[in-house]
Amino acid sequence: MPGSRHFSQRIAEGDGIAIIARVEDADAARQAEAHGAKALAVGRVIDGIREASSLPLLWLGHGTPHDADACTVRPGDHPHHGVEAVAFVRDAEELEEVLEDLDPELFLLCAEDDDDADPVDAVLELLPDVPAGKLAIALVPVASRDEVTALERAGMDAVLVPGGHVAQLVGHAPVDV
Repeated sequence: MPGSRHFSQRIAEGDGIAIIARVEDADAARQAEAHGAKALAVGRVIDGIREASSLPLLWLGHGTPHDADACTVRPGDHPHHGVEAVAFVRDAEELEEVLEDLDPELFLLCAEDDDDADPVDAVLELLPDVPAGKLAIALVPVASRDEVTALERAGMDAVLVPGGHVAQLVGHAPVDV
């Protein structure tokens, strides 16, 4: 049932930064949960994902979120009823606009497509503009636990990563499912 898994609550609970795994199928969802992901992200409808995992689901796709607990919204969008809104922003102007229009609790911070800029640095420049008490999720390429730890030290609450990389980024032994 959408909304029952409380996406923001799951991101905020526990110690350390949360890993959100972007998955492409139900097997990847099962594996991400077993390796310690706190939530899943999808860009399309995946048959059997709710049966494969008990983790909350973030909808990254277009249109109405399918069976999701949260969905991304862009500046100017209207949030979908019954799911948490996650503001997807790429720069300070979009962040300010979404704060004025929606005042969401969750932000997905993504660097603009600028080949010259380091995406991690660009996202970290946005972080101080996220109001205290709101949750910030980084959408940046990370390849190691050290990079995840650096994001955590900077104040990020979560990082969205490809599903197959969860075990090496979580920082603790996988759990038995």
